[in-house]
Amino acid sequence: MPRRGVRVPDGPADGGVRPYQRLLRSRTGRGAAALCAGALPALAFPAPSLWWFAYVALVPWMLLIRSAGTGRRAAVDGWLGGTGFMIAVHHWLMPSLHVFIVVLAALLGLLWAPWGLLVARLLGGSPSVRRSVAAVAVVPSGWLMIELVRSWEGLGGPWGLLGASQWNVPLALRTASVGGVWLVSLGVVAVNTALALLIAVPSARRASAACLVVGALGVGAIAVWAPRPEETGTVRVAVVQPGIVDGPGSIQHRFARSEALTRGLAGRDVDLVVWGESSVAVDLSRHPETADRVAALSRLVGADVLVNMDARRTDGPDRAGIFKSAVLVGPDGPTGDRYDKMRLVPFGEYVPARALLGWATSVGKAAGEDRLRGSHPVVMDLPDGLRVGPLVCFESAFPDMSRRLVKDGAGLLVAQSSTSTFQHSWAPEQHASLGALRAAETGRPMVHATLTGVSAVYGARGERVGAPLGTDASEAAVFDVPLARGTTLYVRLGAWPVYGALAVLAAFLGVLGLRALRTPAPKRPEAPARTAGGSPERPGR
Repeated sequence: MPRRGVRVPDGPADGGVRPYQRLLRSRTGRGAAALCAGALPALAFPAPSLWWFAYVALVPWMLLIRSAGTGRRAAVDGWLGGTGFMIAVHHWLMPSLHVFIVVLAALLGLLWAPWGLLVARLLGGSPSVRRSVAAVAVVPSGWLMIELVRSWEGLGGPWGLLGASQWNVPLALRTASVGGVWLVSLGVVAVNTALALLIAVPSARRASAACLVVGALGVGAIAVWAPRPEETGTVRVAVVQPGIVDGPGSIQHRFARSEALTRGLAGRDVDLVVWGESSVAVDLSRHPETADRVAALSRLVGADVLVNMDARRTDGPDRAGIFKSAVLVGPDGPTGDRYDKMRLVPFGEYVPARALLGWATSVGKAAGEDRLRGSHPVVMDLPDGLRVGPLVCFESAFPDMSRRLVKDGAGLLVAQSSTSTFQHSWAPEQHASLGALRAAETGRPMVHATLTGVSAVYGARGERVGAPLGTDASEAAVFDVPLARGTTLYVRLGAWPVYGALAVLAAFLGVLGLRALRTPAPKRPEAPARTAGGSPERPGR
């Protein structure tokens, strides 16, 4: 027995607590750790393009949530990690939105709060083999619901979907042809979940390893048996990228530069010439002199020219304003094929709830006037019979739009974009990479043509065709684009992984509900018996 007054030390001077443990025990330190952990997956996207990192990037975040002592702390870890993720994948918007990007990220980060609870519930403590296997299915399903909700245009759209980081991985592109980017995201999060269990739960290592093996076998089956598009020939597409043109009269100089580059295509036997987003600043129907200049280019090169108008137009008594429109111009002028952009960039092209959030225009480069949107997709017919499905900029991020165009008969997808504001950020390369996913999902080639940024072309399997034009390029390039026929499972079935994830979550919540009903409520302690004198009887007497 120790002598009275002498303290017996029970460990090192710091109580046996390691520095990182002390950091995580403080609210500030843990919050900073959650923000950083949530930001890690951004490194898997272009420009860093560390695609392999996506399969381990969520593990630190999951382990942090797993260590949360309470459900409230787990939800906060999820929220802060989601905030860090949104800031990291949208950091290039800071020149436009400034501090407002932090506010938006914090609001969207709330979507990850329930996911934090889900991770803590399934990975926390010492999960059984059954709970570990369930975690590999349920945790990715919860993540997919977040991606689905934030893919709504009004919340920023599907930029930075985790599966999109695998745009240059052939097996991932094959997987996208079966279930779209949604199935790829499910697979990436499932691998992260299994690895987190392998690291933190020794008793679940066999189950986790078995899940990884089953997943690998599933991807192998897709690689062998999933339908492949069949090549049917080629089409020569010219992409005109004028590049950055600054100074007074930049709009006119940019148009003139596009004209000069297009003239250089004469004699190169092209089938289609594509200009970038906002390449024409006037309404061609009201400015015949500009329409005649483009038509003259079409006659010179022997191919239709797909331009993009960013101009004020009157389209009916109640439809007057600025539209962004893809317009096909032939040798005799505009052919009548016109597509008006349907999904607009929040704050960049319109301000949601402008009466409430209009102040954003005073702290950044938010749209001073809302653009008007189109009502339906359009498939354009070229003289040689090829059908083209146009998209405008931001719309190349939406899997359902390219799928709809292919179902409507498009044999070639074309996205016209411009990233002049974000030229020196990660945005141009990440934007261009989306074309590979849309091509693989639909089994149709895709041309991503930019006014400034990165222009790239992808074949029907998502493979890159030719060398891309970088952000410093000002040239016209011709690509021999392989055409294809056949229908991918994604085009046939749509976003079935989303419905599967919903079913998994419904089953999980149903099991929790049944357990709650079967578990008897704790009994309230009985009041102590009273003696004849009215005082409570003391135990033991």
